[in-house]
Amino acid sequence: MKISILGGGGFLGRKIAAKLAKDGTLGGKPVTGLTLFDMTAPPKPDASFPVTALGGDVVDLPAAAIPDGTDVVFHLAAVVSAAAEADYDLGRRVNLRGTDAVIDRCRALSRPPRLVFTSSVASFSASQSMTLPDNTRQVPGNSYGAQKAAAELILADASRRGFIDAVSIRLPTVIVRPGRPNKAASSFFSGIVREPLLGLDTELPVGDDFAVWVCSPRRAVDWLLHAAAMDTSGMGLDRSVDPPGISTTVAHLLQALEEVSPGASAHVKRVEDTAIAAIVSTWPPAFEAMHARTLGFSAHEPVIDVIRAFIEDDLAATRRERGM
Repeated sequence: MKISILGGGGFLGRKIAAKLAKDGTLGGKPVTGLTLFDMTAPPKPDASFPVTALGGDVVDLPAAAIPDGTDVVFHLAAVVSAAAEADYDLGRRVNLRGTDAVIDRCRALSRPPRLVFTSSVASFSASQSMTLPDNTRQVPGNSYGAQKAAAELILADASRRGFIDAVSIRLPTVIVRPGRPNKAASSFFSGIVREPLLGLDTELPVGDDFAVWVCSPRRAVDWLLHAAAMDTSGMGLDRSVDPPGISTTVAHLLQALEEVSPGASAHVKRVEDTAIAAIVSTWPPAFEAMHARTLGFSAHEPVIDVIRAFIEDDLAATRRERGM
């Protein structure tokens, strides 16, 4: 099985690559080659199979990013939420034209690959009191969400036409992200856990009662790998999945942080940011996610285990990356 990861330098791309390198298989089939693509060539994991890394522009996608014979493409490349809202042209270019370029490359392959796309809960809007059922219509409240919803549609149509076999995963807010803060509007949800565990102050731009739909990096990787290997014959025209994340509030997240690391939450400073709050306040706080369970997507662990997993998997590496 040959696999390509577009956005292979991002934290989810690196985690998927590391998992594939460790296991050597996907869906019970041996991995025979891995291609990693990003703006600059991503780091290669140590693997028993050949790994190719290259850099470039996803809109001007080189053929080598998805070599002929590729079985699975993970399309993770994106301009994230706050950045897409701040730079409309850049968001449209990468999130829409980049997806078009991926489809065009897949059409040129000798056989259609499975394509796993990372969409987002930002493609919906809802009040803080709502739990969305699986058949909810997407009405985005921000440019990033609109671009993700549009990408889902063109991928589903490409799948209908037989160019690809698409599965779009509408990821919840992924916490706790390792490394440094990024330009996502949701970055602070990771920051209020990661920075205190590093002994650093961080800002909280929303109220403690703010609710959010989240998942851990471990669970996100598990879902994406499942999407790459699952049977899609029963999906029909609808190629999008709301995976079974977990709904939590800022207060509950900080309570879990205190249980794991007493005193850490004192580093969280309440500082209003109306621009960030305006973006995240449109995102749904909960989903029923019943369809995902019938497709075999695994249930989520408790929030306290999310924090423990970050400490086990990523805290030491984050300290090294940031020179601490």
